[in-house]
Amino acid sequence: MKQDIKYHGLKNQGATCYLNSVLQVLFMTTEFREAVERCSKHSEDALDVHLHTLFESLKKKTSETTEVTRTLGIEKVIEQHDAGQYFEKILSLVSDEASKIFEGHLIHRTICCKCDSETEDDVPFWFLSLPLMDSSDKHYSVEDGIQEFLKDAEFDGDDQLYCENCDDKCDTTVKYELRHHPEVLMLLLKRFEYHYMSYTKDSRAVDVYYTINIPETYELYALVEHFGTLKGGHYKAKIKPQHEDRWYEFNDSSVTL
Repeated sequence: MKQDIKYHGLKNQGATCYLNSVLQVLFMTTEFREAVERCSKHSEDALDVHLHTLFESLKKKTSETTEVTRTLGIEKVIEQHDAGQYFEKILSLVSDEASKIFEGHLIHRTICCKCDSETEDDVPFWFLSLPLMDSSDKHYSVEDGIQEFLKDAEFDGDDQLYCENCDDKCDTTVKYELRHHPEVLMLLLKRFEYHYMSYTKDSRAVDVYYTINIPETYELYALVEHFGTLKGGHYKAKIKPQHEDRWYEFNDSSVTL
């Protein structure tokens, strides 16, 4: 029996699955889609205009991404790129109103262990880049990764940091704090690591929970998955639309339950 699916896919121009997956997540993020629609009315050349045109088409049929790839400066559509990189690039080119949906703020508090002086830096972000950590069961937990990301960092020995108050390099503690929680939290798992002049992919299983508390509560609604190696592979998106209990797989032109 044919599945009753009201969503539509995006045509792959060659190796643009990385972009298609990100665009589907952005399209299914209602707050972002509505912000793009509002902002597209005030500009003729901004990426918001092309995204709005694409999103309107995507409501009705399988759609082309030609204008979006052109605006993003993607000249070789047969080359695969990193989905996280293009998520960031899209947010850097859309209107502030649209990108702020994903924007959070980290506070880096630097404390000199010699004179106890403190400095604070407010660092905006669109996603948290989480390290994959060793564990006894060889599984990785997203919640553990967030805790590791926010853990105090100690800089001593050859890694001492310069203190203006002491006018010298000193042992230093850096504390990280989520000062402003984004409306939509995006997490990037650092699966690719640089070892011995090349990158390798860590393919360990990852435990991803439906809700996390940091202390704001977030509910999982989308995943972008990469299959393969750094030099070749494929991206898909799995998304649970708002007000639905079903998950859909978005694989370029194909959309399935």
